Amino acid sequence: MDIASSNLDGNADAVEFCPYPTFHNLLAAATYTLHQDGEKLTRSGTISLFSATSSGLQLLHRVHTPGVFDIKWNPCICEANLLAQAGADGFLTLYSLHSTELSLSEFCKEEVSSSMCLSVDWSSSGSLISLGLSDGCVSTSSLREEKLQILQSWKAHEYETWAVSSDICQPDHLLYTGSDDCCFSCWDLRQSPASPVFRNAKSHKMGVCCIAPCPRDSNTLLTGSYDEFVRVWDARSVSRPVVQSSARLGGGVWRLKNHPWIPGLVLAACMHGGFAILKIDGDKIDILETYTKHESLAYGADWQKADGCMEQGSGSSVVATCSFYDSLLRLWKPQSL
Repeated sequence: MDIASSNLDGNADAVEFCPYPTFHNLLAAATYTLHQDGEKLTRSGTISLFSATSSGLQLLHRVHTPGVFDIKWNPCICEANLLAQAGADGFLTLYSLHSTELSLSEFCKEEVSSSMCLSVDWSSSGSLISLGLSDGCVSTSSLREEKLQILQSWKAHEYETWAVSSDICQPDHLLYTGSDDCCFSCWDLRQSPASPVFRNAKSHKMGVCCIAPCPRDSNTLLTGSYDEFVRVWDARSVSRPVVQSSARLGGGVWRLKNHPWIPGLVLAACMHGGFAILKIDGDKIDILETYTKHESLAYGADWQKADGCMEQGSGSSVVATCSFYDSLLRLWKPQSL
């Protein structure tokens, strides 16, 4: 069921609901737009903060930035509720959420690389921020005394690093990465430079776009690929994970989001294939529902975080999705749930 929609001011590629109690109605949406003037290329972007309720979407604040490829909220509550941005200018930027006026302001930033930052992830402890870069490198940083400190950077892949994700059980020690070189890898961050725990170059037939550890099952990982498959990995053997099951979704699987409280329920953004709701149970993957009301590449997707979502206790699940060239943000409730 559709709730609301809004046109953003650029090509939309990421949406993230706020995870903090009392702010579960807040939604951040990011854009990346490439401008060409003759031979000159420039990249611009925005982060828009919305209030998402049953009454619709209300724009609260908008920050103009270089092009944005990815955003993630710090999963841990701290004095400054922080949103991390992976920027096309090679900077990692943190924004602070102001609780009274409901706006974002720049908290701190650090130049990570001359290459573009493509993906960003926080460890579950909030102490480590990881970035995937367009030159195949990966970088890790920490926040100390309101300043970002780069811990290490290393060449992890041959081509673009589209995905970075911290391990559930060892969030500050193990990092998963996925790349356009078709490799799915894990790195031991206790070494400098980080040492490979495993490198799988055979399972994905095209680039690895996203990685999603399952929050309620630390032995299970999901990956999505340009080859249109979602894969479920059994990671009980950290050095040699195995594909437990897979399913073709009809479009490159750009993003996967586990439901915040229903085990095995997954939201997938499938580029040309639109969006899908999946149910994963052991080695079985069922497509419960597809959503095709976007008219462009399906990139950004997220579940609202609170139990009961929009009205506490209503028991419903609410989804935000965005698509690239039509600059569209949509808010909807899956019918299958």
